[in-house]
Amino acid sequence: MSFKKNLTITSSLTAVTAAVGTAVTDPDTLWYKLQRKPRWQPPTWLFPVAWTGLYASIAGSSARVLTDIEENTPSPANQAPEEANQRERQKFLAALAINLGLNAGWSALFWKGQNNTVSTIEAAALAASSIDLARRAGKVNPKVGLALVPYAAWTSFATVLTGAIAKKN
Repeated sequence: MSFKKNLTITSSLTAVTAAVGTAVTDPDTLWYKLQRKPRWQPPTWLFPVAWTGLYASIAGSSARVLTDIEENTPSPANQAPEEANQRERQKFLAALAINLGLNAGWSALFWKGQNNTVSTIEAAALAASSIDLARRAGKVNPKVGLALVPYAAWTSFATVLTGAIAKKN
């Protein structure tokens, strides 16, 4: 599959995640306004700006990984190259789908569920998944793995922030 086709797939998955997150996020609710937040919380306007770049990075990096897997993965001696590549591709796509599910899930749990403790636990799972996604990408293409480090860092920061909000409330 070409990079363009892979980019269409990863962009579609990422766009659905972004749409779900946007649909459930509402920083203007009374609940959120009444939450005590740490002084170091970024301003509200920064979140959509940051996420736009991160989602673009996830889509582009994941498409590059999928293309590189198809083109470059050496196969074990007992498997046909296409079979080994397909298996590796499916593993990465599964990791991406889990990650994006956790991504959308945090937004729903935090904004609609309004449960800071559960949201913190879910954010930690998202951060771990984001770190794993960067690691998986780095095994295929080290530069692409590095491109996902800001995503892993941001979701780790979000875990700490969500935990701080949980502790204050």
